[in-house]
Amino acid sequence: MTAPDHDLKIFSTCPLSAQAQPGTCIRELQEFARASEDAGYEGVLVFTDNSQLDPWLVSQIVLESTDRLCPLVAIQPAYMHPYSVAKMITSFAHLYGRRLYLNMVAGGFKNDLLALNDLTPHDERYARLLEYTTVIQRLLRTADPVSFEGRYYKVTNLKLTPPLPAQLMPGVLVSGSSEAGMDAARQLKATAVEYPKPPAEYAAAYFALREQLEALFARPVDLVTPPGLGNKYFRQRVEQEKTLLYAA
Repeated sequence: MTAPDHDLKIFSTCPLSAQAQPGTCIRELQEFARASEDAGYEGVLVFTDNSQLDPWLVSQIVLESTDRLCPLVAIQPAYMHPYSVAKMITSFAHLYGRRLYLNMVAGGFKNDLLALNDLTPHDERYARLLEYTTVIQRLLRTADPVSFEGRYYKVTNLKLTPPLPAQLMPGVLVSGSSEAGMDAARQLKATAVEYPKPPAEYAAAYFALREQLEALFARPVDLVTPPGLGNKYFRQRVEQEKTLLYAA
């Protein structure tokens, strides 16, 4: 199955490798990767934390099991120097001719961070992530030596070989809904990964917008249009959610 021709990219989520049995883990990952590709997904998110298998090795299985599926590799600065990340990306490109996506993660489970003695405060973790990702991007974008000096990272005349082909430059996502996370995503020109808010917040925004529009047009306004209600699946969802919205 070929990927659909539009800008929307959908990623599946790789099974948690820590829950797989050693004798079947590789086969299960291979089957999942092939099924994701057959379903038309752009890629598959590969988790990282202290309990999971190394995300780069899992990503290699994904690449070797498919023709076009892109691993979305979770990257946490505590685990690896930014040069090592860039080296992995260009090595995969050289060996497989495939593109990756990076899910840049500033934090993690509290106990994981404590075990690594990473006591960096929340907003400072995003400041560190910004520098970390900047070093990676600069190394990947040029065959020339790179120098960078920040609060958390410093490199001098650091050159990445082999150079990364421009068409294989990875897509970058930044995980986190906080203002610090959103600001880091904006500065990196990355895709911000936002988490769903409580239903009450969506309800408040819905009714506030409707009140503003009714004041502007001086007539009742319904944000749910007739064409939308003509879709039976959407109509069913509206009925299911109506109680939650009005209760909020």
